[in-house]
Amino acid sequence: MDGPIDTAAENFQPLSDAEIKAFFHDIDKDNNGYVTFDELEAKLHAVHEELAPKPQKHNLNHPARKDIEKGSHNHASDGLHTFLLSIMPDCSAHINEEDFVERVRTWQVPSQKQTDTKEEEAQEKERKMPFRRRLRAYWAVHGPTYVFMACVVALQLAMGLWQMIIYIKNPLARAALGWGIIVAKACAGVLYPTLFFMLLSMSRHFATFLRRSRIISRFVNWDYSQTFHIYMSIAGLSFATLHAIGHLAGSMVMGSQPGRQDAVARYLGPGEVPLTPLKYVSKLPGWTGLVALGLFWTISLMSMPVIRNWSYEAFQLAHLLMFPMIGLLCAHGTAAILQAPMMGYWLAFPALLVIFERSWRFTRGFMNMRARIKLLDDDAVAISIKEPRGRDWTYSAGQYILLQVPSVSFFQWHPFTISACRGSAMQVHIKLDGDWTNALRDYCERDDVRDQGDGWKDVKVGVDGPFGAPAQRFYDYDYSIIIGGGIGITPFSAILTDLEGHHLEQRDPWQSRRGSRSLSRGRSIGRESRRGSKPSSTTIAPPVDLAAAVTEKVKGSKPRIPPTRRVDFHWSVRDKTNLLWFSDLLNRALSNTDKLANKSDLDLNIHTHITMKRKNISTHVFCYLLDSYRTESAPYSALTGLKQPSHFGRPDFDEILESHMQELIDMGITEKKVGVFYCGTPVVGEILSDRCHLLTAKARDMGIKIRYDFLMEVFG
Repeated sequence: MDGPIDTAAENFQPLSDAEIKAFFHDIDKDNNGYVTFDELEAKLHAVHEELAPKPQKHNLNHPARKDIEKGSHNHASDGLHTFLLSIMPDCSAHINEEDFVERVRTWQVPSQKQTDTKEEEAQEKERKMPFRRRLRAYWAVHGPTYVFMACVVALQLAMGLWQMIIYIKNPLARAALGWGIIVAKACAGVLYPTLFFMLLSMSRHFATFLRRSRIISRFVNWDYSQTFHIYMSIAGLSFATLHAIGHLAGSMVMGSQPGRQDAVARYLGPGEVPLTPLKYVSKLPGWTGLVALGLFWTISLMSMPVIRNWSYEAFQLAHLLMFPMIGLLCAHGTAAILQAPMMGYWLAFPALLVIFERSWRFTRGFMNMRARIKLLDDDAVAISIKEPRGRDWTYSAGQYILLQVPSVSFFQWHPFTISACRGSAMQVHIKLDGDWTNALRDYCERDDVRDQGDGWKDVKVGVDGPFGAPAQRFYDYDYSIIIGGGIGITPFSAILTDLEGHHLEQRDPWQSRRGSRSLSRGRSIGRESRRGSKPSSTTIAPPVDLAAAVTEKVKGSKPRIPPTRRVDFHWSVRDKTNLLWFSDLLNRALSNTDKLANKSDLDLNIHTHITMKRKNISTHVFCYLLDSYRTESAPYSALTGLKQPSHFGRPDFDEILESHMQELIDMGITEKKVGVFYCGTPVVGEILSDRCHLLTAKARDMGIKIRYDFLMEVFG
């Protein structure tokens, strides 16, 4: 077995005798006290069917792997049978429990309890974290968002109070229209910034432009622009309704009273009396406000989850009502009956942005591109798009596009992160978790769609974008740790393909990124490099083959001297099938490691973590064995298809970061800025933020200048 399980970890805990005996009894179906080779093989077949119900080319029961191994041995070979012979070469016709326990001990499979204990210890650490550290970590993750929201709320309150105070201090207005005018105008003041932010949050191009600013992106979480849009919409609808109530139930009723007509004449002018409810509503501010409010309520009701799930087209078509609503709102105050118009000035800029973007997207819907679609598994599909003119895509790692598939729906556009982009080919991976995405699966399974072979089928798509900034901050650090999980790790693959593409073109991506940003800001490359962890000259480093630049941790090899740059990827997935989405890319990056030079310009480490627990002891054991099984003719895991072994269980981020820092110290590095990029749940972000702070403080106490900078939402 060429890929032994790594037992070097200090906390490695092998299977206990009790677990091995449970494994024995699970295999010994006839309970005769012996395990035969046939029983062991039958159990392995059953477990393999459970783990790989639809065999892939790397699985032992797939014809492709059988053919490879048959060719290498010049005789017919069953992959599972060969695998058993590799782990039990001296197995007799039957083996008793005592001999079985001794044999299984040599396999060095970790205990099930080790995984459970690690998770319990991690949870206990989180619970026992001191309040001050917990607060600091929480603030590092959520603090900037709170600061931004506080600024938005402060602006809303300021505008509302300003308008309210104006009319509280206006005795003529109160005498003519009563309390209603104060409520209505206070709500109008709140609506000015609320509607401004509501529309602005819909502009993807504006967000793409602004997120290039590190200062703004520090406080504005562009990943939650849709959530922010919903919050602003709820606030806008609430205050718009209160504004209408203030006018209709307050100022209209009181202003129509006979005893207030003299006050109305003094405040609004003699031509406005007698002021009746019909006259009040029929004026420009009256009917435009009522119609705009009706449209606002219609859009909001059609945006409820039950409506979106029932018909996404109805949701999107209802949003087209925002255009007449914007026009009515801009016209609402132009009569200047109470004060000079203000709403139009607040809405002009965001409204023009949204109108331009929607018009452009509508046009793009008729400019379809030829693409290919492939069903990867039950949970994901991949779409590969060729640039129609054969030119290179200008998209970058970490960006996303809006994708339309007319054969599924002409009106629906959905955002997806670009998972690979090289030359004229671009690819996105889509998780199947909704009606539209499941319709893509149905499309893949249709018989009337032309098949291009290897599971790929023709499809036409519309593309709008790209949106979101490239992962620019990644290239600000010569040493980086990137952590993500599930389908949300598509920027992970985008970074890999970006690195691979630059090295294939014999260009240094760090120099390219820093140089382009320095020129765009009118700064020299030298000044930009001084902000990084290590000064760099304008001379482009010698080209590095990415595949040969990978450090093969499986074999325990380390660079003899500190590498110029180092990148550690940690990808957590719940199930091993998720790893198949990017297995080709990962294997390509890990190929040809025998070419690794003694002096490496790039130390690339890829770690995959499978977090799903296997309760059955046989499944647990064979999972580890199949993942570590490799042959000379098939040097990839029989479980995941990856060349490097996977880690099973929840990743211990404390240990990961601690060992990273210790490796830097062992290599003699005393000054380095390390970027820790995370894309995932905020709870894990708090743990990483706390650990980065502690390691930075620890380095300072040791008299060295190693700093860990925690960055969340860097990928968008």
